[in-house]
Amino acid sequence: MPHLSHDDQTLETWRPGVETRMRVSALTGSHTLCIFEQYCEPGLGAPLHQHAVEEVLEVISGTAEIWLNDEVIQASANMSVLIPAGNMHGFRNTGQDTLHVRATLASPVFEASYADDREQSRRWSPAG
Repeated sequence: MPHLSHDDQTLETWRPGVETRMRVSALTGSHTLCIFEQYCEPGLGAPLHQHAVEEVLEVISGTAEIWLNDEVIQASANMSVLIPAGNMHGFRNTGQDTLHVRATLASPVFEASYADDREQSRRWSPAG
């Protein structure tokens, strides 16, 4: 049975003040899911973007403002937001402590397109 130790997985800086740990993906043998954690300093998070697949965004600790199309959702620990495929969304830390979120995508590869043309579309690949 495949198993992973997440303690051995490194944190990567995705943008200043936002670190990401890829927990499960194509690189760990997944065929249908990508699961990652993000740690965001106050005021920071993920700018408006979209994925071609469904996503669940779960707040592990801290508080977040999550945008989904024209909706704004206030989320705290133990809350999740289901984001339908192709919908613009993003979030930011609205608290004083580090925001810890876990995201699950219905694809083993992370891909995102951003609303702001200055942000480069991202396809996750391992550091190294």
